Amino acid sequence: MTNEEQNFVELCDEEGNVTKCEVYDVVDFEEKTYALLLPLDEETEEDPELILLEYVEEGEDGFFQNIDDEDEFERVSAYIESLADEVEE
Repeated sequence: MTNEEQNFVELCDEEGNVTKCEVYDVVDFEEKTYALLLPLDEETEEDPELILLEYVEEGEDGFFQNIDDEDEFERVSAYIESLADEVEE
């Protein structure tokens, strides 16, 4: 798989709907890896919402999973926001 192919993923929800996303960023936090995904749809929003998921590696394969723990989600979100603030300064 080329780097260009690795920058895009398809997510499938519980209802079977597929959303193509660009891997916007990947961050390591508290010994886990998280990915920010930017949905790519026909109606491009001015300020699109990013999707935050945990990235889990199993052997040579990897997959994304929801962050079910609200406290973990809040900590990761705050960390990512602090990184964005550092870049803006």
